[in-house]
Amino acid sequence: MFQLEDIHPLTDFQGNAKSHLNRVNKTGRPEVLTVNGRAEAVLLGCKAYEKMQDAIEELDAIKSIQVSLNELATGKTVPAKAVHQRLREL
Repeated sequence: MFQLEDIHPLTDFQGNAKSHLNRVNKTGRPEVLTVNGRAEAVLLGCKAYEKMQDAIEELDAIKSIQVSLNELATGKTVPAKAVHQRLREL
């Protein structure tokens, strides 16, 4: 998933933040920032973040559709006429 050249110590980021930001925005790849050799944070460019958020929203929509299809298949639905009648009674 991550490439070796995308892993950097946090201290390097602190001293060269602008070059790191330029790199993630140019490559579209995230950077892993480490502390004492262990991953602590991920730096992601705005476009890559937006793309990730869009993908998450699409997955949420697909999950909602799957739930609805399962409810339909198992008879856990209410006919539209019954819903309209209930609304009129309110």
